[in-house]
Amino acid sequence: LSGRLLEAEKMEAIGRLAAGVAHDFNNQLTAILGFAQMLQGSLGDDDPRSADVEQILKGGRRVGSLTEQLLAFGRNQPRRPTVLDLNAVVAELEPLLVLTVREDVRLETQLAPDLCAVTADELQIEQVIMNLVLNARDAMPTGGQLTIRTANVSLDEAHTVDHPELVAGCYVVLEVADNGDGMDAETKAHIFEPFYTTKEQGKGTGMGLASVYGISRQSGGVIE
Repeated sequence: LSGRLLEAEKMEAIGRLAAGVAHDFNNQLTAILGFAQMLQGSLGDDDPRSADVEQILKGGRRVGSLTEQLLAFGRNQPRRPTVLDLNAVVAELEPLLVLTVREDVRLETQLAPDLCAVTADELQIEQVIMNLVLNARDAMPTGGQLTIRTANVSLDEAHTVDHPELVAGCYVVLEVADNGDGMDAETKAHIFEPFYTTKEQGKGTGMGLASVYGISRQSGGVIE
């Protein structure tokens, strides 16, 4: 239990730092994009400099996406929570997920018919599912089985010992499972930290699971 508490305190401290950096960076980025848009508006369509300004804007938007993920990790991302049917969210997202995974990855859903409703931001939950599916896909370089499951669970006091932030009661579980390479203990100790990645340079930012962690916590849940 002490190890879990130390890990939670570490992630809390990293989250506060990440959110603070993201807020400050976002303020500067807003000014950069604003001036770039003004410059773009002052140039004619046939001005060769327009293409350069467009690249500045594209780069700024990519960085803006990264700051949003940092805010999600720090649980400071703006939320619009509503009552959701998680099965419906998965079903609506499934066609996009099928296109996202490769042809050698078989995607299957196993959705509990009596699933309870949850209160969360639908776009954030879609972001969580997409990030988990992408990680599962990348863990199966030669193909395999990817399964998304939902279920109702009831946690008693004994089950919440490992997660002191939870209270005993009823929860909805969203599980993404694959039969890929898996992770060693060293990797599992760092997977939720911002910018930690096992991918080659330029292949990933290391923010996917960090944002999943933050969104799960901000929504009143946990991730294992």
